Amino acid sequence: MERGRNRKEKRPLTMPHQGRLLFRMAPLCMLLSMLMVSCFNFCLCHKNSEFALTNPEKREKSSTKETERKETVAEEELEPEILEVFHPTHEWQALHPGQAVAAGSHVRLNLQTGAREVKLQDEDKFQTNLKGLKKGKRLNINTNTYTSQDLKNALAKFKEGAEMENSKEDQERQAKVKRLFRPIEELKKDFEELNVVIETDMQIMVRLINKFNSSSSSLEEKIAALFDLEYYVHQMDNAQDLLSFGGLQVVINGLNSTEPLVKEYAAFVLGAAFSSNPKVQVEAIEGGALQKLLVILATEQPLTTKKKALFALCSLLRHFPYAQQQFLKLGGLQVLRSLVQEKGMEVLAVRVVTLLYDLVTEKMFAEEDAELMRDMSPEKLQQYRQVRLLPSLQEQGWCEITAHLLALPEHDAREKVLQTLGALLATCRDRFHQDTQLRGTLGTLQAEYQALAALELQEGEDEGYFRELLDSINSLLTELR
Repeated sequence: MERGRNRKEKRPLTMPHQGRLLFRMAPLCMLLSMLMVSCFNFCLCHKNSEFALTNPEKREKSSTKETERKETVAEEELEPEILEVFHPTHEWQALHPGQAVAAGSHVRLNLQTGAREVKLQDEDKFQTNLKGLKKGKRLNINTNTYTSQDLKNALAKFKEGAEMENSKEDQERQAKVKRLFRPIEELKKDFEELNVVIETDMQIMVRLINKFNSSSSSLEEKIAALFDLEYYVHQMDNAQDLLSFGGLQVVINGLNSTEPLVKEYAAFVLGAAFSSNPKVQVEAIEGGALQKLLVILATEQPLTTKKKALFALCSLLRHFPYAQQQFLKLGGLQVLRSLVQEKGMEVLAVRVVTLLYDLVTEKMFAEEDAELMRDMSPEKLQQYRQVRLLPSLQEQGWCEITAHLLALPEHDAREKVLQTLGALLATCRDRFHQDTQLRGTLGTLQAEYQALAALELQEGEDEGYFRELLDSINSLLTELR
């Protein structure tokens, strides 16, 4: 009975009994759960905001503030000391270590010095002014108050202002020039006080002619007057002015002087005045200058006097066919032939040959240009055709005279003689064929210049001076075969 009773007591509870037990414990569990949730929520809100049960937007804002706070703390930790603020200007200034600059400043690295430089940007001035306007007065802009006429007037005033600025610049420049140079009126006054008179070229030439023509002037004063006069008559206008007041005829009359120096310097002045000046050349022919020059060359005179007379004769004859005709009529070729054959006149002989070459080529080129270009006046062309220069040269023995001048030792003289022989070849061909001395001289010169041309070739000059002379000799020898 006892064993049965014990078995009865150890028998498990039935299902209805367990349900009643759980029903009784449910309120207690709910209370305990609510208490735990409240405690957990309280702890999260006060201890760790990251896990708080809040709105996502509020959570994001709080996160941003926390990040900024951390960055500020980090910057304070990195920069424990306060930096010096550098206030830049509109000029480049060096920026030292430890200095801070305002935002918007223009910073650059100088590659030459390695230093950093800073200045204000160009627009800072405009922004500063704009800020001042914003803080101060209010801008009152009314576009309807300006008409087209107002704009035109404003533009006209703007142009006037530019012209005034330009005029100011001109005035400043003129003032600077006035400070550097004095006016001619002041200089004249100063010269008058010093008994110095400023003269024009015309006045100077009149004074020189009066001094030369004065009977009270000494020989030295006359020579000095002619020497100074030659300087002025190189200019074409001055030479014509000399003609206008009768000074040219006074100088031409000086060729008749008994003093060789007066003849020499008078011819010197005339040669300068005749050069490429047709008006003066015509007046000189009418004034008898050609006859007087030929007389000096034909008579016994010092070499220097004949040099200046030949210079004046060449200036008178070049590019003046009428004077060339008169030269042939007055026996000019005979005078020159006597001059060349005179002993001690070798220097003049080369100048005479050069003159003949110039006259021959001038006539030839003038006739060719008249046929091709037809720009020469018929009167001048007719005058050139009336100049019988080549026949006169052949008749008076200039073919032989020119050929014999090849014996001169100077290379320059030989060059001019060879040029003249080439110009006379068509006229003097028969005379040259008969002249055995000419052939021998050409052969000797050929051998001499072959050696000199070979030396030039060794020095790297393919077309040197001696090569040109050798070509001229070879050409003459080919024509004479």
